[in-house]
Amino acid sequence: MRRVLTHILVGATMLTSLAAAPRPNDPGSGKAPKKAIKPSRPKAAKPYQVGKASWYGKYFHGRKTASGEPYDMFQLTAAHRLLPLGTVVRVTNLQNGRWVIVRVNDRGPVPRTRIIDLSYGAAELLDLRRPGLETVRLDVVETPTLTAAQISGAMP
Repeated sequence: MRRVLTHILVGATMLTSLAAAPRPNDPGSGKAPKKAIKPSRPKAAKPYQVGKASWYGKYFHGRKTASGEPYDMFQLTAAHRLLPLGTVVRVTNLQNGRWVIVRVNDRGPVPRTRIIDLSYGAAELLDLRRPGLETVRLDVVETPTLTAAQISGAMP
């Protein structure tokens, strides 16, 4: 019992001394308080491009694209004049805020007033199908580098 009481008294004495000790930011501690560091906000990424988008569908379905693969109007693909084939792009419809990730596999669009031609499937997800033309924002998506084995399908 004596041992328990001794531990309680020692613990109480320590708590009392800690409570009475000046804290580093207390004005009476003799040290100047540290300035609060505000976390920096991440800067909004600059879009790759903003402009008009259109879509293409049934007439081109099955035809060969610039990448050599057949055009599938239901896949999430796009045609762009300058981006390298295989580039992954996030397309945001600025009218309604919807976005979709597409892969550039073709060249176009033909009218110079447009910046991208989307597949029917991508246009449908952006709710772009009805108006046909809409202002969009393009952001290039950084994708991890794939090894040759992953590209060939040897690795999962």
